Amino acid sequence: MFAVEMRGIVKRFGDLVANDHINFELKQGEVHALLGENGAGKTTLMRILYGLYHADEGSIFVNGQQVSITSPKDAIALGIGMVSQHFTLVPPLTVAENVVLGYNPGIRLNPQQIQRRVAEAAERFGIEVKSDALVRHLSVGERQRVEILKALYRNARVLIMDEPTAVLVPQEVDILFETLLRLQREGLSVVFISHKLNEVMTICDRITVLRNGKNVGTVFKQDVSQSKLAQMMVGRETFGVTRQGERIQGEPVLRIENVSAVDNKGLPALKSVSLEVASGEILGIAGVSGNGQSELTHVLSGTMKPTSGKILVDGQDITGADPATITCAGVGRIPEDRHGGVVGELTVAENMTLETLDEYTQNGMLDRKRMLEYTNTLIEEFQIKARPTDRARTLSGGNMQKLILARTLARQPKVVLAAQPTRGLDVGATEYVRKKLLEQRERGAAVLLISEDLDEIMALSDRIAVIYEGKIVGILDAHEATPEKLGLLMTGAREVVSHA
Repeated sequence: MFAVEMRGIVKRFGDLVANDHINFELKQGEVHALLGENGAGKTTLMRILYGLYHADEGSIFVNGQQVSITSPKDAIALGIGMVSQHFTLVPPLTVAENVVLGYNPGIRLNPQQIQRRVAEAAERFGIEVKSDALVRHLSVGERQRVEILKALYRNARVLIMDEPTAVLVPQEVDILFETLLRLQREGLSVVFISHKLNEVMTICDRITVLRNGKNVGTVFKQDVSQSKLAQMMVGRETFGVTRQGERIQGEPVLRIENVSAVDNKGLPALKSVSLEVASGEILGIAGVSGNGQSELTHVLSGTMKPTSGKILVDGQDITGADPATITCAGVGRIPEDRHGGVVGELTVAENMTLETLDEYTQNGMLDRKRMLEYTNTLIEEFQIKARPTDRARTLSGGNMQKLILARTLARQPKVVLAAQPTRGLDVGATEYVRKKLLEQRERGAAVLLISEDLDEIMALSDRIAVIYEGKIVGILDAHEATPEKLGLLMTGAREVVSHA
């Protein structure tokens, strides 16, 4: 018998068909992956199962019985739980209080009883977390375990996990997988939404691939390869993009010397950061989210002033300079928020020339014909699915990122600052962006890659610097870096002195 069957599910948002007559079956006691590019319909399908969305057509069966799920309350009553990327915990409360919050089976319990019951449940399910700990003191991995415990405490027999490893370091991923496999042996059924093919092949029994809102197939893990799955996802052959060969050691182009900065609350965010990036190399910055990466990006982009230290590009001091001056010094910026990197109401052509409008201005008038010609050239070169006159806000995430890449890289900058360049992009767009960064390396640019995707950092970087609590705690050559070594550094377990 299937734990869940979804038959002929259709969901429309206006003219967009997000789910087009999708069939999906989850066996009891299996971990089943749901794969697909962004916009393929994965999260929409699972939100329908959890009662956050309502299907326009189709039927849902739980343990062989047809059911109506109109809200998460209905789903929870049917034994379905969901853990999303963005946790729904209350930081000032304890673990126990968060677990029982909103779930009252009609019994009045005092705080000590709540803590005892939640501690017993944690032990029963093999989830290591202290019931009396305040959530705000927990790591990201521990918070995720609280979310899982919360679902299991509500008697979930089906657990939906939406991109569960996106915010975890390698050691936390290992703990998560051990937890899921133990729970699977006890009969839990898991839907595992992920874009990381290696993780899917590690943890899952069967894999369903969605493309353009349709189910293109369900396969057993042992019958398929990663390249085949990628082909099913994007509709063509695709291969992992990785750095080839050793870097040709050039002269340092970007120098960051003892740079410190405070965040928007006035707290130290960067603490005496020193780095050098040479021409023809990619230096990756690895770290768990919230350890100073955003502040480093803003300081180097000119949108935040450092409190001390120096930043040099080819010997030119750009410390505390504004974004326009930094661009003129030869720094190309790929911002971490692509929506913030474009002006949505302006056209593609206007956004493409936004940083160089003076080159298209004569006697106070914009030469729109030249702007359109230039934009058409870059649209073709960077394979952007848009017209020069389209509003930037109408572009998909991948095409918006290509617009930013085109605007930045067409000027052949000396330094490329790439902050989370593939975050939220699908397999095809991710592959394209990574190729472009490697092309910049081959051209001789100094590339600083700031990414929370450890696979990306390891695939592209010549050297890897790890940032923890605003400090660089280690720099490793690519050939000596392993997920285990990086994971220890990323969690502050130890510092590595390296002369890489």
